[in-house]
Amino acid sequence: MNLTSPTVIKALLARYGAAPSKRLGQNFLIDNYVLQKIMAAANIKNTDTILEIGPGIGTLTQALAQKAGKVVAIEKDHAMVEILGQTLAGFKNVEIIHGNILTLDPSPYTLAPYKLVANIPYYITSPIIRKFLEGENQPTTITLMVQREVAQRICAKPPEMSMLALSVQFYANPKIIATVPKGCFWPVPNVDSAILHITPFKKASMQGHKQGKALLVEEQTSPETFFAIAKAGFSAPRKQLAGNLAKGLKKEKAWVVEWLTHNGIDPQQRAETLSLRDWCSLVIHFY
Repeated sequence: MNLTSPTVIKALLARYGAAPSKRLGQNFLIDNYVLQKIMAAANIKNTDTILEIGPGIGTLTQALAQKAGKVVAIEKDHAMVEILGQTLAGFKNVEIIHGNILTLDPSPYTLAPYKLVANIPYYITSPIIRKFLEGENQPTTITLMVQREVAQRICAKPPEMSMLALSVQFYANPKIIATVPKGCFWPVPNVDSAILHITPFKKASMQGHKQGKALLVEEQTSPETFFAIAKAGFSAPRKQLAGNLAKGLKKEKAWVVEWLTHNGIDPQQRAETLSLRDWCSLVIHFY
């Protein structure tokens, strides 16, 4: 059964009285070349355990099951779970879980190490990435199909940084593998997509990079401090950094100006112009 064929997909959905759900962001991949690009990016081995989110009708799941040792597929839509029972019937290494990944604890189904691979609905991209990067049981790699603009924001560098970029780059190294035109899906979404590959740092800590060396500050502070400072800085993105930090951290502006200057940062800069290393430096010298 060719699950990248729109004709086959429509017939399969009709057989089960199902239809693509806009609410759940269901757009099915119909381009085999893109499917193979996802597989290549994920670098699946026969010893790997794969966690897949939102398998839909099982297009990506089948490809994963042919390469991996085990695939755990978590699907929210009951209609899709029924369809997966058919499309994955020939695979003994696939476990289908009916549940919502945002509320479900995947730990019982994934013995570390594992890889996360998914073609996810755009509206849950940020919550999913945060959940798996901030959690105790991080995947070794994350390979996602996401909205192209979101992928670009995640991989941004100064002067186009954002809280989303910091939230990912604090824990991991993100990279765009390829852009995917919207015509590679059925139904056709409103925007283009991108294959995003994220490699979490082996030890979750604040890291900046200078001349190839990581700046590790885990023992000196905490992620909570890092994100409290960053959120204060980004609280009003169009305003100057000093004012945002003074207000958000409840500090005297003169102190903030001195703190920024000491770290080589112009108090009149905006938050989007600071690098991850700049934020780490501010955290180290915060008191």
